[in-house]
Amino acid sequence: MATDYYALLGVSKNATDDEIKRAYRQLARKLHPDVNGGSAEDEAKFKEVSVAYETLSDPERRRRYDMFGADGPRQGGPGEGFGGFGDLFDAFFGGGGFGGGQHQSGPRRGDDVEVVLDITFEEAVFGVERSVTYRGPVACTTCAATGAAPGTTPTRCKDCDGQGQVRRVRQSILGQVVTTSPCSTCRGLGEIIEKPCPDCRGEGRRTEERSVTVEVPAGVDAGTTLRITGAGAAPARGGIPGDLYVHLRVLASERYERNGADLLMTLHVAFTQAALGTELMVDTPDGEEKIEIAPGTQTGKTVRLRGKGVPHLRSRGRGDLHIRIEVDTPTNLNREQEQLLRELALLRGEPVHESGLFTRIKSTFS
Repeated sequence: MATDYYALLGVSKNATDDEIKRAYRQLARKLHPDVNGGSAEDEAKFKEVSVAYETLSDPERRRRYDMFGADGPRQGGPGEGFGGFGDLFDAFFGGGGFGGGQHQSGPRRGDDVEVVLDITFEEAVFGVERSVTYRGPVACTTCAATGAAPGTTPTRCKDCDGQGQVRRVRQSILGQVVTTSPCSTCRGLGEIIEKPCPDCRGEGRRTEERSVTVEVPAGVDAGTTLRITGAGAAPARGGIPGDLYVHLRVLASERYERNGADLLMTLHVAFTQAALGTELMVDTPDGEEKIEIAPGTQTGKTVRLRGKGVPHLRSRGRGDLHIRIEVDTPTNLNREQEQLLRELALLRGEPVHESGLFTRIKSTFS
């Protein structure tokens, strides 16, 4: 991000507060993504301009910026951290301490929005681009989010001098205390709309249904939350939109179980294949893969396919696919199959039950 905030806003270092505010409003109307559907470059520039205005519109932050630049010290002064009487009075009275209150400066920020998105197991593994829709405040295009009717502009509130807050001084046992509260005349916005926009009624935003494209990265799991900066609700009369939080729900897979980046599946194998060995084709997330079943394989043996699991979300590579072998015992044998098995049992010296036919003949003559 550029560090020359004055150049970003197009004003001189001696610019007044009004000049800085006017410059920011002009740029915001031009670059705001909800107003003109601008490019990603315009959206990034809008965020830079907002940070510059937030810094230069606050007298103390502007003083520190002029002294140290954007990367200068951010703590240590009486108005920062939590270590002075001013901070104590902020905590208890909501305003400044001895001699001067603080007020919220910089562009207003909209509310965050939360939605739930259901995706399939395969979409969680490989990633997907989906669209989510919600109903919420969006910037009014008729008035460019100013709230004023086209051809008019808001005026500064005289009661709070455009600050959006009023200060009150009272005496306490500790001395003079200055507290701040939102201005009731302008509802804390610092401006008065003489002729409201007919479409948004002076709010600078309208409630509409909005669709946002969500890039779901490969390797996400159930419970993952994605944050889309600036895709939340628009604030009243311009400013920075809130963020959109997308909570993912992953539908269960009929074939795989997941353990982190590894996948587990069960493969049923005939007892003859397990005893003699074979090659089988199995389904993996990437398609069919040939695996070797060694002679004498028992139920519970696991075959591992490296790199056929879930992509690592925050690093390269993928987990493994573990294939658990389950040997199936045949049922519903016909007479020929049963006879062959009995011959095998006899050769191996393994006692088995007598056949059903022989048992019935024996019971008849007993």
